[in-house]
Amino acid sequence: MTSTSTAVSRPQRSRLSRLIRELWFQVVLAAVLGIAVGVLAPDAGEELKPLNDWFIALVKMIVIPVVFCVVTTGIASMDNLRKAGRIGVKAIGYFLVLSLVSMLIGLVVANVFQPGSGLHVDPSSLNADDVPETATEHATFTGFVSSLIPSSLLGAITGDAILAALVVSIVFGAALHMAGADGAPLARGIKALSDVVFRIVGWVMRLAPLGTFGALATVVATYGAESLKQLAYLIVLFTATCVLYVLVVLGAIMRACRLSLFGLTRFLKTELFVALSTCSSEAVLPQLVRKLEIMGVGRPVVGIVIPSGFSFNLDGSAVYLTMASLFLAQAVGIDLSWQQQLAMVGVMMLTSKGTAGIAGGAFIVLASTVTAVGHVPLAALSLIVGIDRILNEGRVFINVLGNAVATIVVGKWEKDIDLDKARETLRSGRAGSRPAPSPATGAVPGRAELNANN
Repeated sequence: MTSTSTAVSRPQRSRLSRLIRELWFQVVLAAVLGIAVGVLAPDAGEELKPLNDWFIALVKMIVIPVVFCVVTTGIASMDNLRKAGRIGVKAIGYFLVLSLVSMLIGLVVANVFQPGSGLHVDPSSLNADDVPETATEHATFTGFVSSLIPSSLLGAITGDAILAALVVSIVFGAALHMAGADGAPLARGIKALSDVVFRIVGWVMRLAPLGTFGALATVVATYGAESLKQLAYLIVLFTATCVLYVLVVLGAIMRACRLSLFGLTRFLKTELFVALSTCSSEAVLPQLVRKLEIMGVGRPVVGIVIPSGFSFNLDGSAVYLTMASLFLAQAVGIDLSWQQQLAMVGVMMLTSKGTAGIAGGAFIVLASTVTAVGHVPLAALSLIVGIDRILNEGRVFINVLGNAVATIVVGKWEKDIDLDKARETLRSGRAGSRPAPSPATGAVPGRAELNANN
């Protein structure tokens, strides 16, 4: 009897120990503990904010090296540079279409359900001082173009501007490709650097539970449930819209690719949990790059689509922008015509591009749009500033998952994805080991291969 019970209990303990070692489970556990601390000890919860700040800082430290290594080695390994151009054009076209669809969905939902119509706020009673100073830093087209041009070549690689680093990485990779045999030693050195960088990424991601714990403890302690009652309808409506967007829009795209959306969500569960808790899609960029490569997407596709997607393919933010704009107009009693709403969408299509996937970016774009269109007073932003952190949850989730789907779509268009391997990976839900270096997966070619390409 004793031996039987021991035999039964051992596998249970083994399964539990394996579960505890899983990063996604640690993140979920940290989220639950963070919420509990925020509710039961709000004073202590507010003091835990540095945990999230430190984790985000560590991730930002490694984001640019990841972008440089992946993009440079990906372009250097291509058969010809025209492939990089094709990938970029297809990615931008996909981003624009999905952004427009996302904004129109938010527009329709806000018009049908009228989330702000019951507030009846007097615009003269609003206090513009409640709007964060960062919201006045409006996004402009000239500012976006300026952000693409780094002050120096090495400065872009050591800085924190993703778009500037992406431009330098593309130029560097193209030059390395054209250098042929002369550039082969440097290409192999960058490939070796890439292996080191991804090892650091693994170490940093082990700290994700601490960042999650600190982030949720601070949010719950700061805002609580009482402050959200008046705007609960907007929160519920936006959340429901995000869920439907994922199931209907992203689900249809994945079915067209003959892959499982639920399998992809399960495969990226750790990254999605981290993004939700930290409200920063940028926090999972390095890990997302690694997992998509493991899934079977070619490095050139991953290297171009993912970094550019975090500035151009923010579908969750697009849904938020139109819904929040109409909510503010309805709250202060302003009736926007369809012509005005479509003009607002046109402005948002410009102002929403080039904002990195960091917490608060969509709020700044919203302020830019409100100011540019001029139909709603800027002070109206004070109505939603308190719940913007909550709304950011849905934005970040769609942004991360949407960029993963975009990479799969472009990979399928380019025939640079191993669909059999992708199906097997999504079916098992596990990352396994990193793929062996090969030209098909974007590894840097040797001297002979570089000579053949040129």
